[in-house]
Amino acid sequence: MAAPDIQDLIQRAADLISAARYVVVFTGAGISTPSGIPDFRGEKDGLWQRYDPLKVASRSAFFHTPAIFFDWFRPLFMTSWLSQPNAAHQQLVALEMRGFIKSVITQNIDGLHQKAGSKRVLELHGTALTFSCSKCLKSVPGEEVFNQFSSGNPIPYCDKCAGILKPDVVLFEEGLPQEIWRQAQIEADKADLMLIIGSSLEVFPANSIPQIVLRHGSKLMINNLSSTSMDALADLCIHMDTAAFFPLLVNQLLR
Repeated sequence: MAAPDIQDLIQRAADLISAARYVVVFTGAGISTPSGIPDFRGEKDGLWQRYDPLKVASRSAFFHTPAIFFDWFRPLFMTSWLSQPNAAHQQLVALEMRGFIKSVITQNIDGLHQKAGSKRVLELHGTALTFSCSKCLKSVPGEEVFNQFSSGNPIPYCDKCAGILKPDVVLFEEGLPQEIWRQAQIEADKADLMLIIGSSLEVFPANSIPQIVLRHGSKLMINNLSSTSMDALADLCIHMDTAAFFPLLVNQLLR
């Protein structure tokens, strides 16, 4: 049975969601770490503690040193391809199916929201699960790249023109996809409640999306293990694992 203080947080979160008309979800790495996806910015085991992002995850790195780029990206892709949604992803689908939430805006590139069954997902930083040829621009499904990596190819190549296949993610030195960014701003502007899940709110410009919600007087609820720069502005903060919290919340909402 949940402790009284946790039960109070669950009830307050359920009340916020029930009272809202247009709930938008904003997710970061923390929702996917229970699925085994590494956090980029974690203090202990974040990817950027082990790699210089400008040397391995930039547009320059892809085009000038592809071997170094794929030494970094290949294990991230394989983990993302094989990983499965956790309880937080699944419970967001349950909320969407019952009309509680309208859309998911995510900073993640792992595709776990779609694997879980979410229908309206805006991927601000693209997806690691599809590729495009850097020469002929052919779109390539992730399964083809998975097979190349599994066969021992360290760098994936296009079967049409032999160009190197580039993941459909936003690298350093690249801008966000403008249409997705525009849609995310529209969703934030419509929201009377935004649920921020598993995000440290450190990455610009993605972290400006919740600011849109605040500008028109709407509410924020934050569920993240650690504190964020926007905790003081939120109507409710829950500092606990997202995969542990969301089943409790959905159970309360669906009573």
